[in-house]
Amino acid sequence: MADRCRLIGLIASVLATTVAGCGLSTVTSGLSSGMLGSKKEPPQKVASVTEEQLLSAAKTNYGPGGVNVGRVAHGCPKLNIAPSEHLATVYEPGREGDELGVMHRGEITRTARECQIESGRVTVRYGFSGRVLLGPRGQSGRITFPAALTVVDADGQKVADDAVSVSVDVTLENPIGYFSAVRTISFQIPQGSRPGDFRLTVGLPRRPALGSG
Repeated sequence: MADRCRLIGLIASVLATTVAGCGLSTVTSGLSSGMLGSKKEPPQKVASVTEEQLLSAAKTNYGPGGVNVGRVAHGCPKLNIAPSEHLATVYEPGREGDELGVMHRGEITRTARECQIESGRVTVRYGFSGRVLLGPRGQSGRITFPAALTVVDADGQKVADDAVSVSVDVTLENPIGYFSAVRTISFQIPQGSRPGDFRLTVGLPRRPALGSG
């Protein structure tokens, strides 16, 4: 019996050590610990979208169009990157369209969102991130791009919008800079509509950057 107890203790010790070294994230299983006679614990709150998360994701190379990061927000309006505005290029004056005349280029590569749904109203915490690259005619300094978010209903009619600018510092030695932004927008949901009927679109409008230097 003593040998059996020692064996069970050894196995338990090995399992505890193995689990501790796995680096697993803590998740809420949805199972109550009350069935084991202990007090039921409230579900853990999922972390909010943060600029740090988006900035980290932006540094992972993906192609145009972006990738949504974070948890899936069931029932939330979708958040997309505008196909024609995921990329914005600023040229040296008089060299529009000349790849050798590019000063800098901004690109949105990641998005994330979460929402709070109340009676007749949705509040969306949304974020996006990306990068700025110096071109052949680029100069060291701070580069700022305007960004815009539009909310449309199921018929494509605009119901809300938001504007923000993003800035990065780049140098000739380090010609790639990364940006991120997290914002909140709230809008009414008409009776008979669902939050999922609405769509959020973020992009870099095709106009010159606000400035550099």
